[in-house]
Order: sequence, then C-alpha cells, then structure tokens
Amino acid sequence: MSDIALLAQNFLLLFMESAPWLLLGLLVAGLMHELVPISMLQKHMGSASTGAVGKAAVIGAPLPLCSCGVIPAAVGLRRSGASKPATVSFLVSTPETGVDSVSVSYALLGPLFAIVRPFCAIVSAIYAGMMVKWFDKEISATSNTVPATPAKAPQSGCSSNAEVEKTTSSCCSSKPAEPVSTTSCCSSQQAQATPASTSSCCGSDSSSALHANKPGFTDKVAAIWQFSSGKLLIDITVWLLIGLALAAAIQTWVPTDFLTSWGDGLVAMLVMAVIGIPMYICATASTPVAVGFLSAGLSPGAVLVFLLAGPATNISTMGMIAKEMGKRTLVLYIGSVMSASIMLGYGFNLLVEQFSLQSWIALGQSTHEHGEISPVYALCAVLLGGLMLRNGWQALQQKMTKSSQASCCH
Repeated sequence: MSDIALLAQNFLLLFMESAPWLLLGLLVAGLMHELVPISMLQKHMGSASTGAVGKAAVIGAPLPLCSCGVIPAAVGLRRSGASKPATVSFLVSTPETGVDSVSVSYALLGPLFAIVRPFCAIVSAIYAGMMVKWFDKEISATSNTVPATPAKAPQSGCSSNAEVEKTTSSCCSSKPAEPVSTTSCCSSQQAQATPASTSSCCGSDSSSALHANKPGFTDKVAAIWQFSSGKLLIDITVWLLIGLALAAAIQTWVPTDFLTSWGDGLVAMLVMAVIGIPMYICATASTPVAVGFLSAGLSPGAVLVFLLAGPATNISTMGMIAKEMGKRTLVLYIGSVMSASIMLGYGFNLLVEQFSLQSWIALGQSTHEHGEISPVYALCAVLLGGLMLRNGWQALQQKMTKSSQASCCH
C-alpha cells in the first residue's frame, strides 16, 4: 500500500472513530446553548472571590465554545461586570474542554483521558484565576469595566445617507412610535419602513401576544438542531479536519519510537507547552493530534500538557487579554497555563504508573480492530460528513450571493 493510500485510510478510520461521539457532543452542546442563559453566567462571576473563580471554571468547562468562540463571550462577561480572576478562569476552562471534546476523548483516547481531561481543565482554570486574584488585584470587580456603547444602526455600503435612527415608545406610554427610516441599497433616496403595530403592555391583549410569541417545543428543537449542526459544527469543522489530517500523517510517517527519547521527562512536557501555546486549535480538534503524539511514543502526561495548553492559549486570546485586562494579567495567564499544565501532566504520569492504568488509554482503534468497521460508526461518519458538506455548500452560496450583490453597486 502506498503512503498516500495509507494516509487516507488512517484519516478515514480516525474520522469514523470520532463521528458518533462528536455527534453526541454536538447534541448536548445544543441543549446547553438553549438552556443556559448568559444572565446566569454574569450573576455568578461578578466578584473576585475564590467562589466566583471556582464557579467560572465549573460553568465554563462544559460550554460548547472553542478557542475563537470563547473570546467574544469573555469580553461580554467582562464588560458586564465579571471580575478579572473569574474572567480568566472562564477563559481557561471553556476552551480546554467541553461536552463534545469529552466524548471524542473517550472515543480516541480512552476513558482515562475522558475523566482526567475535564478535571484538569477545571483545576488549571481555578489556579490561573487565583494567580490573577493574588498578583493582579483590582479595586473592584467593575472598576475596569468598559461601558458598552450602543450599537449603531447598519448603513448600506452603497448609500451616503445618514445613520438610521429608530425611535420606540416606552411601555405604557401614549406616545406613538416614530417610523423607522431605512436606506435602500444603491439608492440616494430613503425608503420609509412601516412601523410594526404594537400594543401597550398594560393592555389585556399583551399577555396573550407574548404567550403566542413564546417559542414552543418544536421551535426549541429546531433551534438546538440549527446551532448543533450549523454554527457550532461550522466553527470546529476546519480545525477538526486539520487535526485529523495531522494525526493521520503522524501515524503514517512518524516512527512509533520517535518521541520515546522525550517520553516521560519534564523536557517533553515543556516542549508540548511551547508547541501548544501559540497554536490556534480547539479542544475537539486537538484530540486526534494527541492520538498521533501517543502513537509516536509520547507519554500520557506530555500529551495532557498539549491538550491543556493548546486550546487555552492562542494569539487572538492573548491579544484580547492584553487589551481588556492588561499586560500583567496576560503574563500571569500564560505563566499559569504553562505551569499548571506541566504540573498536572507530571502528576498524570505518576498516576498512570502507580496504578498501572495504561489499559485505560486507547489509541482510537475500536472501530477497526482486525479490519472490522462497525456499521453504526460508518453511518455516523456519513451523517457527519454530509452535514459538513451541506454547511460548506451553504457558505459557498452565501459568498457567491454577497459577491453578486456587491457587483451590482459598481
């Protein structure tokens, strides 16, 4: 078998191995997205106390946010009054693990990693938050809060008209709402939009209207499906495929004893931390890469360092921390992630050796042992691949539509 064919085979086997667990994780993530309100997060993260730091770590751990998705969420929480320690704790725990990455970890790395990984993510998040609490004190949790500025109404890129201003009437007020002015694309004239009919909240018809507009069961199911198979899957698809490709390449071309010279030592863990910190990779996508490292002879502890440091840090996250919370917080953040991941990785190696837990660590081979492929795994892989292709086709269509709309203005 040629190297290219072997690479493709390894890629497909890893994809099938992770597909059912990734689908399960996406489903749970969609449920959490619909059931966990942002107001609850703000409520428990307002102070700089140890309890707030711990709550931020526990709340953030299962959330379906990757390295890129956690940035706007953290900025919103910070500007809504969350303290620096709680925000840092949330920033560490959220991308390091999640319901989707735990399920994929169980499939590709075995039950031990599926248990240890979220636990270590919470521990490292609390450690990072406490380091900021001790060495970067702020006068109050809201002293550095940036006031939110009202969002400006969108203006057509083809029009030179002034901004659209929308005037609404207050609840229980007799003053009618003003018409909303909108601008037409490629036109210098304004189109008057007809204001939507509203009723006073003091009237008897208001409650029935609100009740009628309340999302029903089918609406919630549709929202869960749209988020899970749409936005969330789109966010992780590219890096997941890159991670699977890297893992397949490592399994194909890297000898199994290549990294054994680094194996168990602190040098290997330091190297993994240095490699992981600048990488832009999410927890789910880092899992197949970890499989490749394990198969190349790296110790479980060193692999855990990569799984913790990689998703928690990247250039975008570091830039956001420096802008929103200062350079001192950034230095403490990077130092905490590195030191915590190395200490936890070293302890993980001791745990595996002391209790002989090597059998609890898998290398993603359950779907293709002895050349057999489970029909369930194959069906899930087809479904997952179909959703990815659908999302890619829709994104391409949207891009072509925007290009055609832009060309009409010239």
